[in-house]
Amino acid sequence: MADENTTESNEQSEKKGGGMKLILVVAVIMLLEGGVVAFLVSSMGGPSAADASQLELLEGTGEDAPLEIDLIEERFQNMSTGHVWEWRVKIVLRVKQKNSAYIEKIKERDNATLTEGIAMIFRRAQDRHLREPGLETITRQLTTYVNEVFGTDPDGIPRVDRVIIPECKGFRADA
Repeated sequence: MADENTTESNEQSEKKGGGMKLILVVAVIMLLEGGVVAFLVSSMGGPSAADASQLELLEGTGEDAPLEIDLIEERFQNMSTGHVWEWRVKIVLRVKQKNSAYIEKIKERDNATLTEGIAMIFRRAQDRHLREPGLETITRQLTTYVNEVFGTDPDGIPRVDRVIIPECKGFRADA
């Protein structure tokens, strides 16, 4: 009976020792893995520093730097649905730095003409065009109109790069 108790206790101690061995092996593997990852991260180095010469090569520096000019912030009416809708609109032009003085001069000189042309686009627009998620149709029409007004630069490139409509909200005015 004493021999049986001794063999049982030896088997239990071997099982406990085997569990400890497994834990030690897993811990060693995890430490090695952590060391390898740390080595690889440190050997790859951090982000490279940007030189000023690299920045000069980017589009948007010097005379070609993009600039946003507020064109108009106004309310326009539209009655294409049989009801009077009032559309609160803000329009911004994206131009190159070299064209900004010319754009500002024409904008100041022909302010009423610009407002009238834009109002006509909104009055004639169909309701579905004013409700497009991206306002693609209205943006296309406005781009064509402002390119007619502001023309092209001496290189033959349109002075307005892009028409941006950050706000176009409609409210029923006859309700």
